Amino acid sequence: MANSPQAKKRARQNERRYQINKARRTRVRTFLRKVEEAIESGDKDAAQAALRAVQPELMRGVSRGIFHKNTVARKMSRLSARVKALG
Repeated sequence: MANSPQAKKRARQNERRYQINKARRTRVRTFLRKVEEAIESGDKDAAQAALRAVQPELMRGVSRGIFHKNTVARKMSRLSARVKALG
């Protein structure tokens, strides 16, 4: 358990950042799930729209420090290839 005032404050800050980052991660995963569902349904237009919606969310995750930029680049590349292969 934190004893010094500085350590107590740091614990409070860590908990707050954890909650914020968790919400952001969940939001991005929801967008990713919509792309996956559109791909599985075979609807190319919906998949392209969902892909366009997820791109800025993923990049925002990179700038906020939630995801690594290479991870996002890999995800985008694979998703766009799958959308392109539809129809």
